[in-house]
Amino acid sequence: MATLIGIATLAGPSTRALADPPPPPSESVARTELASLTVGTPHSMDGYSRDAFDVWAGQPDGCTTRQDVLARDGDDVVEGSDGCQPASGSWYSAYDDTTVTVVAQATIDHVVPLADAWRTGADTWTAARRKAFGNDLTDSQLVIASSSSNSSKSDQDPSEWKPPNTAYWCTYGEQYVSVKYTFDLFVTSAEKAALGDLLDAC
Repeated sequence: MATLIGIATLAGPSTRALADPPPPPSESVARTELASLTVGTPHSMDGYSRDAFDVWAGQPDGCTTRQDVLARDGDDVVEGSDGCQPASGSWYSAYDDTTVTVVAQATIDHVVPLADAWRTGADTWTAARRKAFGNDLTDSQLVIASSSSNSSKSDQDPSEWKPPNTAYWCTYGEQYVSVKYTFDLFVTSAEKAALGDLLDAC
C-alpha cells in the first residue's frame, strides 16, 4: 500500500500530504505480461455482488480505501475534522480529461471491474483475496474517475469500452494488463485483442 505521510495535528482543517499512485509497468513489460495471460470463456455471474469484494474497507491508518485514494491522488486536498474524508480539493479524471472539484463527484474506479474479475477467475477466490483486489492500493487498480466516465464504463472490459481520452489509452492498457497479470485473471479473446490495441497507442 502506498504510504500516506502523517496528518497535521493543528486544530481545524489541514492539507493531507500526498503520495503518487502506483505507476503501471512499461509498455514492454505490459506486452510480455499480456502475451502470458490465459484466454478463456467468461464464468457465470451467479453469486456476484460488490459486497463479495468488501469494497472500501478500512485501512491501517483508520481511513477507508476510498478516502486514502482521494487523499493520495488529489491536489490541494483539505481534510475534514475526522482526518480522513476530504472537505475539498481537486481530482483529475484521466479517462475523460476532466477535473472534478466536488468531493462527492470524484469517484474511484477499479481499472479491472469487479464484475469482470468475477467472471474471469475471482469467483473461485477466497474472501480475503477478493477483499485485497477490491481495496488494492499497491497496484494500478484504483484510479480517480469522473462520475460520468465511471458510469459509462460500468463493468465493461476494453473490448467494450475504452477511455474517451485517447491520450490515456497507453497507460490504461498498461494498468489493465498489470492488474490481470498480478491477480492471475484470464482474458477473453476479444479482451486480449483490445488490450493489444491500447498498447499500440504507446
